[in-house]
Amino acid sequence: MERGKVGGRHGRDETEEERADRRFSDLLQELRVAQTGVQILFGFLLTVAFQPRFTELSGTDRTIYTVTVLLGAATTGVLVGPVSFHRMLTGRRLKPQTVTWASRLTMLGLVLLLCTMGSALLLILRFVVDDAHAAWLVAMMVAWFVICWFVLPVWTRMKERPKG
Repeated sequence: MERGKVGGRHGRDETEEERADRRFSDLLQELRVAQTGVQILFGFLLTVAFQPRFTELSGTDRTIYTVTVLLGAATTGVLVGPVSFHRMLTGRRLKPQTVTWASRLTMLGLVLLLCTMGSALLLILRFVVDDAHAAWLVAMMVAWFVICWFVLPVWTRMKERPKG
């Protein structure tokens, strides 16, 4: 029998509950990676306001900082959401629905993380290079994240879609 093919179809031979368990386990591993990065970035952002030079920030930089912190908080909330979903729905035989919502929250978390990263980069790069260069560098990095996080997976999914 061809690898990956079960009973004439592609995939694993598993029940809906087994599939949900596997998918949720996979999702939790992915969330661990994303949450670690978000926690480090958010922790760094929280300390910035307590630095002596923070009072020297321009109004624009304070606005960028405020938006960045709020995006970081929103990202943290969304990426912790699947844990809450799981905890509140455990034992209610809703694992497939839990996995679906957890997956949606994770995708939203990635979009918010993209925005947080872009905003944080803009804040930092405005100190390092002139504003025009900062904007271009941020745009290039955001494009890079979009390619790595969204375009390549979607392209691979479309390319590998079963024919017929």
